[in-house]
Amino acid sequence: MNTRNIICASMALVLVAAIDVRAQQPPTPAADVTALAKQTQNPVGDLVSVPLQFNFNSGGDLEDATLFNLNIQPVIPFKAWPGWNIIARAIVPLDNVPANDGVSYSGVGDIQLQLYVTPARPGSLIWGVGPVFSFPTATAYPLRSGTLAAGAAAVALTMKGPWVIGGLVSQYWPVTDTGDSPETNLFVFQPAINYNFGRGWAMSFSPAITANWDAASGDEWTVPLGLGVTRTTVFSGRPINIGMSYFVNAVRPHGSAEHQVRFSMSLLYPKK
Repeated sequence: MNTRNIICASMALVLVAAIDVRAQQPPTPAADVTALAKQTQNPVGDLVSVPLQFNFNSGGDLEDATLFNLNIQPVIPFKAWPGWNIIARAIVPLDNVPANDGVSYSGVGDIQLQLYVTPARPGSLIWGVGPVFSFPTATAYPLRSGTLAAGAAAVALTMKGPWVIGGLVSQYWPVTDTGDSPETNLFVFQPAINYNFGRGWAMSFSPAITANWDAASGDEWTVPLGLGVTRTTVFSGRPINIGMSYFVNAVRPHGSAEHQVRFSMSLLYPKK
């Protein structure tokens, strides 16, 4: 499947989820979808969800080509022991990477697993800490790192009125590596500022700032800046969150894209 077909199919999936919210069945009160929207903004919330991120990267050194990335990110919370939960999150990337002469490579990227231990009844400060892992599962040549990495992550946030403010930080250190340089020695910092307007609408500032410490000098950092808009609603009886974001990479490594457009859709499974 070529890049154009992948892009069209991905956009169609998001658009289908967004069609005519007036057809929601059954209707959900505005206060309920607003509360649910705030739950989706909590990385360690007690909410089962299946987020899908459709990322279209272009410009910069990619010029007119597009690097497509679909991240499938199931989140499953479960009780570990009295008073504590574990939030398990996997990130499964599916990528289409453009190369020279119109050739592109498609396949799975390195799969990540994140585990957060968090209080079952948090106070005004919501937090979680735990181990993170990156597995050398990439199947397409440009995506292969060959690195098994492990590390730690921490998240903290607070909810005050319409605001959800916090951040996540993680570090993956290489454990073993069978590929070429650079290894996966990855630092991630993701601030999060969300404002909820009501009726499930929200605006967010949540760029993923990354650094690969083993990259060539001057190519370590990627610093995107941008905003997103999301809507939490009910479609055919299923709570979902849909959104769109735009980022520009103010700092980026050689060979990377300058712009990113993201369409997102999350299937939500709140407790009844």
